[in-house]
Amino acid sequence: MGISIGEISRGMTLVFDSDLYEVTEFEHVKLGRGGAFVRAKMKDLRTGRVISKTLKDSDNLETAYLETRMLQYLYHAGGKYTFMDKETFEQHELTTEQVEPLRGYLVEGLDCTGLFYQDRMVKVIPPNFVDLRVVETPPGIRGDTATGGEKPATLETGLVVKVPLFVTTGEVIRVDTRTGSYVERVS
Repeated sequence: MGISIGEISRGMTLVFDSDLYEVTEFEHVKLGRGGAFVRAKMKDLRTGRVISKTLKDSDNLETAYLETRMLQYLYHAGGKYTFMDKETFEQHELTTEQVEPLRGYLVEGLDCTGLFYQDRMVKVIPPNFVDLRVVETPPGIRGDTATGGEKPATLETGLVVKVPLFVTTGEVIRVDTRTGSYVERVS
């Protein structure tokens, strides 16, 4: 089903030039006498590449309807990330490019939501909060709050987040996957 450019929004998935894209940024532009158009940045869900496009109402834009399924992350090998459908036990793979912004949150056994288009997995969404172990962080120095009382911490997945000074190596912390920020200490 075709859509007009006025209906475009961030996060929307579109079929454009027979490829699947997620709108990451957009700006509606209305000219005085001429027609309107949209400047959009869109991420190709197949390759992970981001493109910039100027879209007009005359472009053949179509909303992609995505099916959601509950998945469990299994492992990473050979540039592929493997997930298992929790109902059918089928395994689905995504490339490193498709998973790139989420790699720091993926630990074996993590429950995720998979988005499928025409029975092919195109994207995975982690839960809003993930518990990860701190593998390296400098010791907090008592009274050192000139920097806001935060220090960097490397987590078990390689992700680096800012944590309060009292967090130590070996502890498990909760991280918000939407913002990439520390939420609380779990243990």
